[in-house]
Amino acid sequence: MTIQDRLYQEIARKLIDALATGAFKVGDRLPAERDLSAEYDVSRPTIREAMIALEVQGLVEVRVGSGAYVRRLPGKEDIPGFNVTAFELTEARLLFESEAAALAATQITDEELAELAQRVKDIALENQTEGSTEEADREFHLAIAQATRNTAVYQAIEELWKLRRSSPESALLHAKARFANIKPVVDEHSAILEALRNRDPKAARSAMRTHLSSVLDSLLFATEEKAIEEARRAVAAKRDRYNRVAS
Repeated sequence: MTIQDRLYQEIARKLIDALATGAFKVGDRLPAERDLSAEYDVSRPTIREAMIALEVQGLVEVRVGSGAYVRRLPGKEDIPGFNVTAFELTEARLLFESEAAALAATQITDEELAELAQRVKDIALENQTEGSTEEADREFHLAIAQATRNTAVYQAIEELWKLRRSSPESALLHAKARFANIKPVVDEHSAILEALRNRDPKAARSAMRTHLSSVLDSLLFATEEKAIEEARRAVAAKRDRYNRVAS
């Protein structure tokens, strides 16, 4: 069974075809995001995901505040390939980690809460360190997964964090976010910790969902600062989608 292509993949293929037909030369600037959005009748976040796919394949270079430029033209050996994007990954994390937080709230020990409190302090410290790896953020989330007492849940969430680094599309966008000085928000992690301290599954689920929705906001912001309002509307639509699933 194969998963149907997402819309950005279809747009990426169309852009690759446009490059292959000689519509652009190496060094040319591609049309602005808003123009491509109108041409293909898709949202600007979809265009951004398509551009990231092309950037990973070395076909374009996206310059902050300037646009996308043709780096090389595709050859016959270039077969469009797609990996897990940062947006897909964060959507999956929102589903899995929100429920994991709710389950952890019923199982977590005082010792594990103390560990999480230290991880929050570590996140704050890493935020002040140039070139940090956000390892404390990863350890915070995996500690919650561990507190579920469910090996399958832990392994699923651990695999999602591995994908964040191993998928080129995901790694590239997270690198862009770090370049834009977007870092884990201490207050959001503190809210999750407080809900777990209160052993409140509903509050823990809500705090984690709020945090990961904010991560989606940040990733969209990292791709195009001028489109932040549109990006927030897109994220709001995703929130509504998951709220309907959860209800």
